[in-house]
Amino acid sequence: MAVTVDETEESSLLSTYIVYVTKPEGGVNSMESVDLDSFYQSFLPASLSRSDREQRLVYSYRHVANGFAAKLTAEEVKAMETKEGFVSAHVQKILTLHTTHTPNFLGLHQNLGFWKQSNFGKGVIIGVLDTGITPGHPSFSDAGMPPPPAKWKGKCEFDATACNNKLIGARTFQTDSKPTGGGDAADPPIDDEGHGTHTSSTAAGNFVEGASVFGQANGTAAGIAPLAHLAMYKVCGEAGCAESDILAGMDTAIDDGADVLSLSLGGGSAPFYADSIAMGAFSATQKGIFVSCSAGNEGPSYGTLSNEAPWILTVGASTVDRIFLASAQWNGNGYEGESIFQPKDFPSTQLPLVYAGADGNESAAVCAAGSLSSNDVQGKIVLCERGGGIGRIVKGQTVKDAGGVAMILMNDELNGYSTLADPHVLPATHVSFAAGTSIKAYINSTSSPTAAVLFGGTVIGKKSAPEVTSFSSRGPSFASPGILKPDIIGPGVNILAAWPISVENITNTKSTFNVISGTSMSCPHLSGVAALLKGSHPDWSPAAIKSAIMTSADIVNLEGKPIVDQDLLPADLFAVGSGHVNPSKANDPGLIYDIQPDDYIPYLCGLNYTDQEVGSIVQRTVSCSNESSIPEAQLNYPSFSIILGSSTPQTYTRTVTYVGQGNATYNFELVSLEGVDVSLKPEQIMFTETNQKATFSVTFTKTQKTGVAAFSQGYLNWVSGLHTVRSPIVVIFE
Repeated sequence: MAVTVDETEESSLLSTYIVYVTKPEGGVNSMESVDLDSFYQSFLPASLSRSDREQRLVYSYRHVANGFAAKLTAEEVKAMETKEGFVSAHVQKILTLHTTHTPNFLGLHQNLGFWKQSNFGKGVIIGVLDTGITPGHPSFSDAGMPPPPAKWKGKCEFDATACNNKLIGARTFQTDSKPTGGGDAADPPIDDEGHGTHTSSTAAGNFVEGASVFGQANGTAAGIAPLAHLAMYKVCGEAGCAESDILAGMDTAIDDGADVLSLSLGGGSAPFYADSIAMGAFSATQKGIFVSCSAGNEGPSYGTLSNEAPWILTVGASTVDRIFLASAQWNGNGYEGESIFQPKDFPSTQLPLVYAGADGNESAAVCAAGSLSSNDVQGKIVLCERGGGIGRIVKGQTVKDAGGVAMILMNDELNGYSTLADPHVLPATHVSFAAGTSIKAYINSTSSPTAAVLFGGTVIGKKSAPEVTSFSSRGPSFASPGILKPDIIGPGVNILAAWPISVENITNTKSTFNVISGTSMSCPHLSGVAALLKGSHPDWSPAAIKSAIMTSADIVNLEGKPIVDQDLLPADLFAVGSGHVNPSKANDPGLIYDIQPDDYIPYLCGLNYTDQEVGSIVQRTVSCSNESSIPEAQLNYPSFSIILGSSTPQTYTRTVTYVGQGNATYNFELVSLEGVDVSLKPEQIMFTETNQKATFSVTFTKTQKTGVAAFSQGYLNWVSGLHTVRSPIVVIFE
């Protein structure tokens, strides 16, 4: 019966609360919308008139929660505690956004293989919850698109011509622009930020020839599932993404008939009963809808994840093999960096070089606004440090305003070798921490330092790709340490996709694109992959699709070496999860680890949640004392996260389903797990028909060889003549 109230909040101040209540007899799904509104309004203050109650009720949730969103005071919520059926309430949180070549990099080619076999996602509906969309952009053309499936029930809040067979739905859910219930009276879901247009076209943009930004990355742009249908649910704006709006968008997407939900947003770690995305995603999973979410941009520190629930695909970010080469050269040395803005008329000659922070001025070191003197930087290339809470492009504007002719932006130590290609406002290159440190040493060694910035255009074929980028959030999961997260990594660095306006100020075209980075970009890549798999295997559950993606992932880069992180060291499993997505392999995984929605109940009870907390997630009465409560690691998950505090063995079981053809024999293989003894029973499993299941047990025992390592990692593989079904293992030592 908990009510979460900010102690500093005025008791008379109206805030949007999420209110959870006990499901009425027969359930909310069986109620008409008018009856549902009336039921929820019965919890509002009796002193309010009927019209006031209607005004105060912001959203009535049907699928994602037994509850509603309403504008209430703290006193009113306190009084609501005494009403029969009241469970809990809290002030809504504001979540944040996690903000063409990639299909080819992922092995998807227009007339070959899995892309063609999956029919490019035709007939699958991807619902995107984001900042809106730009109708009329060529990426959302319906050329070659069939009408939406008969099950589709969505609406388009643009004018009649804006939606089509590609963009089949568009709704706005924003409490600040629409104070009363439903999305109907809101402004149309135009994308004023660019984020939603970019993520939507990444997931399912149609083929657009001649896409480029500043003349770079020229080619045909396409989403991962270019013939899938799109529906936009605008739940985010300039101020962020309100929790009540996210729940309303997910609720509507479920009702509309979406097959895949893509959410490039999050609010950090929280127990699943207090995590609106986790709760909405569980309801979607119950309806057979796949949910893909960004892991967050708070890396490279450990324990920085969002969207950790095991029924969500949690996606980290990696690089692709394309770079936008911009090199810094000085004193016979040179380091590669990146920039999307590459002016052709910038001289390649050596120019005076200055580091404004040489005298200890930290503001000048990070090129804060107003920190640079024109006397110091006029006509010079300026070395700026990353950080200080100042945007990378803003730093360039500061240099330009002070009369600098170019910028070398160096990483801080935390970001290491992870660089980004930005549309800078002046000639610039973003270089590594090592490069910047070398440049600093050079500047300090001479009275007249000089440098040049050289532009090399778009370069494809970087063999160290994919690399985990520094900003990609890392595990372990706080909400559930016994589940390894993130699940997967995918392209999220320097991604070209649709944009509402021209970043080059070109006014005579709608074919406008931009290059941006974030786990916001990797998430829709995986949403698109899920749509392809849904089209190819319509009978697979969301957990089966997720398993196929995870167990088939790549763990080496293009030159066959381990995937590295921002320090160019082998990335650990808290960074890569199962590895880098390989769509073609995911289409034929051999074995899958399936999970049905009710299988999560013993797992949730095992997290020591109360009956009420578990019930709020699964939306039915649960008695954990009557459930077979299980430890986290016992969930039939495609990976293992084990916490070993002693030498007492821990044994867990898994069940795999054979999704291949004909007879098959799989043999157990363990790869590099130090300090732990692993035994499996049986070590060989045989299948004679599709969909046959087999159960095995695996026992983990801590040995005396662990030393001072905080954790050990490796892989449990099932190997046949055609497949390697790989499950990553992390063992955390206590």
